[in-house]
Amino acid sequence: MNKATHRKRSHNHQEFSDRLITHLSPRSAVSEAYRTLRTNIQFGALDRVVKTIMVTSAGPGEGKSTTIANLTIAFAQAGYKSLLIDADLRRPVQHKVFGVDQRRGLSAVLVGKVEVAEATQSVAAVPGLQVLPSGPLPPNPAEMLGSKQWQGLLHELRESFDFVLIDAPPVIAVADASILAPQTDGVILVLDAGSVPRQAAQQAKDQLDKVSARFLGAVLNNVRVEDDYQYYYYYYTSND
Repeated sequence: MNKATHRKRSHNHQEFSDRLITHLSPRSAVSEAYRTLRTNIQFGALDRVVKTIMVTSAGPGEGKSTTIANLTIAFAQAGYKSLLIDADLRRPVQHKVFGVDQRRGLSAVLVGKVEVAEATQSVAAVPGLQVLPSGPLPPNPAEMLGSKQWQGLLHELRESFDFVLIDAPPVIAVADASILAPQTDGVILVLDAGSVPRQAAQQAKDQLDKVSARFLGAVLNNVRVEDDYQYYYYYYTSND
């Protein structure tokens, strides 16, 4: 995917980032690629239910947050009740992407300051889509994401939504993604083909394998395949 800009557009009093191409330009080739990714996820694991999906990357700046934001919109556009959780409690961006209140978010729910119903915020321009932003940045993100409170919350949200997508920090940088991955039904690894070293990509995959993550596949950004899809390429794989 091409590098996202940070200009914003107003939709029903919420400020949307221009990186939300599936909403702003639903007929574009890039939007179609996200719909293809959605379909592959739905039908690629027929022997198990995939409702909770973690998206991560090898390192920072590879486009994981843009990918998961557009993928969540693609699910909502297909009529699924979809929730995006910003579980990157170190460098969260989804509150900026969707123009929601960060203060009412995940960390506040986990410490009991806010009820989850108050923290999950609807996106008026995209029916069926809700966002649970990060909340105030905690001093102990890894411990918070490994807590019983998080596990209970994830179970509750899994029962309340058709799909729950989790934006996690990069795998190599911190332990958070490795803690989250085994708790989800599947993991997608986002890689910037123009910058990530092959060794780093392999290290990220190996780390996910070590924690028995259910690896759904990888999204490669900045890969020229054909003119119409020059910024996006999806490679699906299965452990089965």
